[in-house]
Amino acid sequence: MRAALRTFLVTALAVGLVALFLRNADMGRVWSSMKTARPDLLLLAFLLTAAMYLVRAERWQYLLEPLGHTRFWVAFRTTVIGFAASFVLPARAGEVLRPYLLARRERLSATAAFATVIVERMLDLVAVLILLGAFFLVFQAGEAAAAPRLFQAVTIGALAVAPVGLAILVALFVMAGHPERLHAVVLKVQRVLPERMAQAVAAFARTFAEGLAVVRHPSRLLFAMVWSMVLWVGIAAQLWLVTRAFGIALPFGGTFLLTAMLVVGVAVPTPGGVGGTHEALRLGVTSFYGADNDAAVGAAILQHAVNFVPILLLGLWFIARDGLSLTRLREMSVAARQPGATTTTREDGPASTRVAPIQSRNSDGGPGEVTS
Repeated sequence: MRAALRTFLVTALAVGLVALFLRNADMGRVWSSMKTARPDLLLLAFLLTAAMYLVRAERWQYLLEPLGHTRFWVAFRTTVIGFAASFVLPARAGEVLRPYLLARRERLSATAAFATVIVERMLDLVAVLILLGAFFLVFQAGEAAAAPRLFQAVTIGALAVAPVGLAILVALFVMAGHPERLHAVVLKVQRVLPERMAQAVAAFARTFAEGLAVVRHPSRLLFAMVWSMVLWVGIAAQLWLVTRAFGIALPFGGTFLLTAMLVVGVAVPTPGGVGGTHEALRLGVTSFYGADNDAAVGAAILQHAVNFVPILLLGLWFIARDGLSLTRLREMSVAARQPGATTTTREDGPASTRVAPIQSRNSDGGPGEVTS
């Protein structure tokens, strides 16, 4: 019943957002704008999108390095499968599947691999906020005058999110540098929780303690941040190419603002970001840059297609090559979310459900267990 209700609500939300997106569109003019869009710029946008998935894989491989050797092709393959799964399965299933599948192939701890995904998301948040901050400092005058209320809403949202992101980063540093403190807190919490919930808390804590190795080394974290900036500037450039293909006069600096708006659209829990990203782009280019609504609708449709369709098709091909199916991936994502299900993983055996103590790494790279 819960799954059926969730599916209904997500579908209704997607339909509502698409209706909002298309409410003033003349579909004949939208189709005409799509047919006359510059194919050379769209091709460049497609190639840049593909390149950014290579950057994602390279960054992830770098974050995984303290945990053990990871092959680049495996990191890329599981990244694509994870994003494809998130496009078609509920509850962002790919975020769990990606580290789960990689850990099975590379004989790593799945909990630690999952923690690197958390670090990735924090690096992404910081990168987007840096780009948005650069926009506010350098490019904002015209946009603030064109749509003051929307601009104010974006500003307030950024000011609200930035302290939260900073607080999470500080928490990550504390947990990475002092895992014994986290272990002590977990022991206290476990004593007052039911066994199943205590296992979930312990597994979650161990995930962070094992997987935050990169956070313990500022130089490594800085290098990962550089990769994140390359990734998000590339995403902004892809957005600029698509809008320019439709003749929309979007300055490159303006893509930093629109990228932040698209991130909000992607966060809306609809399959593949349907509706949310479309409306975010349409609203941004029409409100701030005076774009024609039908051209904006066409650009949003093709921008979404360039971002999602090729990776979805490639991901489905990888899934088939691995002898998997979407049904099997759904089952795996559910299993991976269970308490203790991702503590240890092997390609040739089932995951252990033992709740292990929190671990850290000694300065020489060897494991060091923190006991109570």
